[in-house]
Amino acid sequence: MNKSMKKNIRHFFLLTAFAAGTIHLVNRFISVTAEMKNILKTENGNYFDWKNGKIYYTKRGTGSPVLLIHELNPVSSSYEWCRFAKKLEKNHTVYTLDLLGCGRSEKPYLTYTNYLYVQLITDFIKNVIKDQPDVIATGESISFVTLAENMEHHLFKRIIAVNPPMPEKFNRTPDRCSAWKKTLLELPIIGTFLYNMKTHEKQIACIFRDLYFSKPQLTSSKMLDAYYEAAHMGQSRGKYLMASMEGNYTDNAISHALKKLEIPFYVVESRNMPDAVSIANAYAKHNPGIETAYISNTKLLPQLEAPDRLLEVIQMLLQK
Repeated sequence: MNKSMKKNIRHFFLLTAFAAGTIHLVNRFISVTAEMKNILKTENGNYFDWKNGKIYYTKRGTGSPVLLIHELNPVSSSYEWCRFAKKLEKNHTVYTLDLLGCGRSEKPYLTYTNYLYVQLITDFIKNVIKDQPDVIATGESISFVTLAENMEHHLFKRIIAVNPPMPEKFNRTPDRCSAWKKTLLELPIIGTFLYNMKTHEKQIACIFRDLYFSKPQLTSSKMLDAYYEAAHMGQSRGKYLMASMEGNYTDNAISHALKKLEIPFYVVESRNMPDAVSIANAYAKHNPGIETAYISNTKLLPQLEAPDRLLEVIQMLLQK
């Protein structure tokens, strides 16, 4: 090996080390600055010391118990329910929690599976609520709620799914491509950097504009800051949940569980969501006992965009 080649190799490693160091500093800067506004306070909540990590939750109000479960996404947290829970707690004991890997709960380095969340919800009800609650779950979280009820009948009194995806969406399984995505996101420096790019403030604003709200102008800067903070709490370790989601580990078929339901199951669809009617019909096809209600002029998160309208629908369903 001649001197020129040795020099090029040395320069390559020096540049690589410099780039890695720079990316690491950027990652640290994002982690620190994302939490500076401290929107997701913990003083009014408690922690459930679960076997896989501490779970942040709140309990407010009096009356029959209702458990609110946010969308399964590392940018999400129980903040999703902040406007709605205040209205519901006037007549119910309302529980909210940050799922493992989200918000103020711990974000351990492990593979997040659908069954992991089945266990979490089951243990939370048995150890914290200690009663049979109604449960309201957003989006993809309906999968592990449905499977929890299938594994332990009458764990819930009723299940209300807010804008769930097509049941067939949960049929995905890990493959070589998804496993590669998972591995890449779990890398110490580059994986964290990729996660930070996916959960950048501009990306979160785009999610609200395209998916969460029908009228993006109703999105407040506090909402965006809360989601950005949730994504980066704990040194951006939400990347481990994202990695498992990219790897299809959080999916699990629910069709068989829907068919065997013995408790009331309601689908609440926002009319501005793509394929809202088709999705509602797909759930009813698996179980004719499943009922549907619709909310107009909202998208994935009516609990944030139009909490009063969602409350009207939910109160009607809880009285059935």
